[in-house]
Amino acid sequence: MKKIYAPYKIRKTVSAIGVFDGVHRGHQKILKKTVALSSKMGMRSLTISFHPHPREVLNPDLKIPLLTSTAHKHNLIEKIGMDLLLDLKFTDSLARMNAEDFVRKILMEKLDIRALVVGKNFLFGSKARGDFKLLKAMSERYGFRLFGVEPLRINNAQVSSTTIRRAIERGELRTASLMLGRPVSVLGTVVRGRRVGRELGFPTANINPHHEAIPPSGVYAVNARVSGKTYGAILNIGTRPTFNIKKEPTIELYIFNFNRDIYGKDVEIMFKDKIRDEKKFSSAEALKKQIKKDILKASHPRNI
Repeated sequence: MKKIYAPYKIRKTVSAIGVFDGVHRGHQKILKKTVALSSKMGMRSLTISFHPHPREVLNPDLKIPLLTSTAHKHNLIEKIGMDLLLDLKFTDSLARMNAEDFVRKILMEKLDIRALVVGKNFLFGSKARGDFKLLKAMSERYGFRLFGVEPLRINNAQVSSTTIRRAIERGELRTASLMLGRPVSVLGTVVRGRRVGRELGFPTANINPHHEAIPPSGVYAVNARVSGKTYGAILNIGTRPTFNIKKEPTIELYIFNFNRDIYGKDVEIMFKDKIRDEKKFSSAEALKKQIKKDILKASHPRNI
């Protein structure tokens, strides 16, 4: 997938547009339809998204964590098979642009799209006044084809980034995974920590997440994808109470049968199940015994 930085260099595409935070199953319906239509029409497929997330510009004080960082989102979109990706820079001026001008100036004059795929609940333009009905009228005026995708519902709940975020933050990983269409995952960079895990005999990688929604504190069975390979692992999210370390929660990853220097590398962590809550142990030795039990449970999921 090629990432585009100058919109005027792209012409004649079948495009999908949206924020696509999480690239959940509802988003996947839109993106997969775009890929299929582009193949049928003999054109390249294009994902049009926004950076930063519009909410960060419109409501900067909310500080709501995203399901995916920009890099993580790009990786997920690429896996679907899109040819091109354009992140429009979301600025105050773009936020003030009315819906008709957005279609005319961006979609038509700069991108010259030939077909557009959106969710039928997609809103855009100043004060979110643009909707599917307006897009339909504009498509007839400018001669591009418009395809609407109905919102996806699972277990009587609409699949949305907000619903999934709340499920993750409550620790409802199965619900979140069902709506995502894949395991809940976090992309982060390995950074240097206090090396507490190494002192216990379990060298851990400290993860700096890329501003994503994180499950609650606890010990989890996970898979870790490093440099294109996937390994079994356990993950601890919490404050390490046994050592009375007063600091913000840390994310520590112990990868099974792994002995490589991965400082500075990005790791995707895919959650499988929660093993237990974080707790304070009477000694480092007691914690070591528990970690061994955690590893055994994570290695044999039926024991969780």
